Amino acid sequence: MWNWLKKFNKKSQTQTESIHTQKQLATERGEPYIKIVSFEIDIDNPHQGSFELDWNDKFVANLIRAGYQIKKDDTDTEIVDRWFQTICRHVVMETWEQEQAINSNNYTKVRDIGNGRSEIS
Repeated sequence: MWNWLKKFNKKSQTQTESIHTQKQLATERGEPYIKIVSFEIDIDNPHQGSFELDWNDKFVANLIRAGYQIKKDDTDTEIVDRWFQTICRHVVMETWEQEQAINSNNYTKVRDIGNGRSEIS
């Protein structure tokens, strides 16, 4: 099972000072903040991996307003996970659509039928 994200405590030792400062500044300005802190992959099974994300309350509030909260008791992690999965789905769909467009061109035949017209099959 793909472990999409691991949320860590706001005071986690793994946070660098730079990330903490960026998050703190965004929070003080009332701006949303989201950052991919790390990405890990299982060397023995490269289909397995995880992202570690950090965010602030403003980011979660924006997601709630955008409809990512389904139940009143959804945790921040569940809400962010739902958003992140949506982003991942969009990337996959866009990649698939591009691949389909490229592959469809390989099977398209264009024949000049004169008078500036072409037959496409």
